[in-house]
Amino acid sequence: MDEPASQRSDPTTIRRLYGRRQGHPLRVGQAALLADLLPRIAVPAEGALDARTLFGDDRPLWLEIGFGRGEHMAAQAAAHPDVGLIGAEPFVDGVVGALMAVRDGGLTNVRIHHGDALNVLERLPPASLDRVFLLHPDPWPKARHAKRRFVNPGPIDLIARALKPGGELRIGTDHPIYCRWTLMVMGQRRDFRWLAKTPADFLQRPADWPPTRYEAKARRLGHEVWYFRWVRQ
Repeated sequence: MDEPASQRSDPTTIRRLYGRRQGHPLRVGQAALLADLLPRIAVPAEGALDARTLFGDDRPLWLEIGFGRGEHMAAQAAAHPDVGLIGAEPFVDGVVGALMAVRDGGLTNVRIHHGDALNVLERLPPASLDRVFLLHPDPWPKARHAKRRFVNPGPIDLIARALKPGGELRIGTDHPIYCRWTLMVMGQRRDFRWLAKTPADFLQRPADWPPTRYEAKARRLGHEVWYFRWVRQ
């Protein structure tokens, strides 16, 4: 479905930042996970969101935007059991992969939003997140599609609002167009400080940045991968 005409003229209000929502038909076990596990760990469909609403206490909150199959989110959740991980993903295949990782890892600190991450960001209180991950987002490489990229003023404004001072935004990509676009957009911000001091800081994956299948595929194809980290001022 196309955006309303009132949204097409303003790149900060584009709501559909992704393509199709479902790939191959689900197997019986996968459909069962969606029916049984997802409702138990789903982000509430309506209302304000905070750590107490989602996890029953005031733990730190991290958000992963477009978690793919969930391997990075699951690894972070396992390594940081006292942190609450919120994952937003519109694709059914990705949600199923994340549900499998949650089940197999016995993870209790993950909540999943099957949909647009903007809907989560808009419902979080200001300065409520300690970390945000945006790893290998769809680059929308054609210039006419640039307004669909998540790294745009509107979505980044929402991230800035939701991040605590000192909170961290991590963006990973293997697409040179998205790399340059990200540096351009983030370079215009005064509310974020880039943490890189040397090229190694963004060319080598940090030790606490679990790898993903997208990164592995990029490496197999001979692509460079960039690991960007900004802190909220």
